Amino acid sequence: MANGRTAACLAVGSELLGEQRLDSNSLAITRALANHGFRVVEKRVVGDREDEVATAITELLSRVEVVVVTGGLGPTADDVTREAIARALGRRLDPDPQVEAGIRAAYEARGRTMPEVARRMAEVVEDARVLPNRKGVAPGLLISTRDRLLVALPGVPWEMADMLEREVEPELALRGGGAQRLSRTLLLGGAYESEVEQRVRGLYDRFGRDNVTILASCGVVRLVLSSEGEPTSAERRLSEMEMAFREVLGADLAGIDVGSLEHAVLAGLESSGMTLAVAESCTGGLLSARLTDVPGASAVFLGGVVSYSNQAKEELVGVPHDVLVEHGAVSEPTARAMAAGARASFGSDWGIGITGIAGPTGGTADKPVGLVHWAVAGPAGITANHRVFSGDRPIVRLWSVHFALDLLRRQLALGRRHG
Repeated sequence: MANGRTAACLAVGSELLGEQRLDSNSLAITRALANHGFRVVEKRVVGDREDEVATAITELLSRVEVVVVTGGLGPTADDVTREAIARALGRRLDPDPQVEAGIRAAYEARGRTMPEVARRMAEVVEDARVLPNRKGVAPGLLISTRDRLLVALPGVPWEMADMLEREVEPELALRGGGAQRLSRTLLLGGAYESEVEQRVRGLYDRFGRDNVTILASCGVVRLVLSSEGEPTSAERRLSEMEMAFREVLGADLAGIDVGSLEHAVLAGLESSGMTLAVAESCTGGLLSARLTDVPGASAVFLGGVVSYSNQAKEELVGVPHDVLVEHGAVSEPTARAMAAGARASFGSDWGIGITGIAGPTGGTADKPVGLVHWAVAGPAGITANHRVFSGDRPIVRLWSVHFALDLLRRQLALGRRHG
C-alpha cells in the first residue's frame, strides 16, 4: 500500500517505445498532480498489448493512490486501454448507448459519419465515470474507490489537457485534502551541474534532498525547489528555500521561474530599454532562432547576420581583413569584431559575436574541434570569452548559444548595478 499522496503516470502506445515519439503528456499530468499535493513516483511506457497494460495498471495501483493512463482509447484494434482496465480490475466492459450517441454527435459535428469501428469507444468499464471529450471524440474514464483513483485520458495532448483540467483536477482537489506541492525553478546560466551540486549540497540537510532537483543542459542549470503541505506554510517554506539558495548561487542566478536563458536576456534588455543584434558563424542562426522563439522579442531584438564565410564576416559585419589574416576566423579578435560589427550594422545597444569549430572536422592542434569564441559589445566596451566544448555538432552549437547569452546577461546585470 502507498504511503502519503503518491501517483504514477502510464503512457500506452508502442510508438512511444521507438525513437519518433515521446511521452510529453506526463509533464502536464505531473504538474496537475503536484498542484493538488500528489507526488509522482513513477512514469511508465507500455506498448499496445492488453496483458502488459493490465499488468502495469495492477502493479501501479498496488503501490500508489492515483494512476493516470494516457493513450489507447481510440477505435482501432491496437487501442487496448479499456480492455486492459477491465481485465486489471476484474470488471465488465459493456457498450453504453448514451456514450455512443455522444460519439456519433462528435463525428457529425465534424461533418463525418461515425464509422462502425468507433462503437468500440462507447464500451465502458463497469462503475466507471465517463469523461466527455470536448476537443476530440474518444471519451475518458474515471474509476474511483475509497483509497485509489484510476484515470484514463486520450493520448492526443490537447484532448488530454482539456479533460485533465476540466474533469480530473476537481477530483484531485477533493482527494488532496487542501494540501499542495509547490515548486519554484531557479535558472542558472554559464554553470555546470557538478559545480552547482558542490555549492548547494550544504543546504540539503536543512531543506531535504528530495525537495531539490537539479536539471542541466549545456551550460544552463535548473534547480527545482519543492515544498509540500498546507498552501500558506508550503509557500512560506518555499520562499525560505529560495532565499537560502539565492545566497549560495550569487551571480550565476539568471532568474526565478523563467522559461529559458533567452527569456531572461530579453527581459533584461526590455527592462533596461536597450536593443540587441547578433553576428553568428558556427551557430548558423541558432542564437537568432532561440531569441525569436520568445514572443515579443521584436521589442528589443533588431536582427542577426549569419556571417559564415570570411567574405561574409568582412562584408556584412565589417570584420577587418587583417584580423582574419592574422588571427583566423576562429579567434577572440574576430569574435570581438563580429560583436562590434553587429552592433554598428543594426544600430543596437548591444551586439553578440560567435565563431568556432563545431566539428566533426576542421580542428587543428592549436584550434581543436569544439573551440568557440564569443564576445559581447555594449556601451562600456567589449567582453569576450572562449571554451572548448565537448559533444557533437548540435551540442557544441547549443553550448555556444547558452554561454554567449549568459555573457550578455551578466553584462546587463553589471550595468544595472553600476548604473
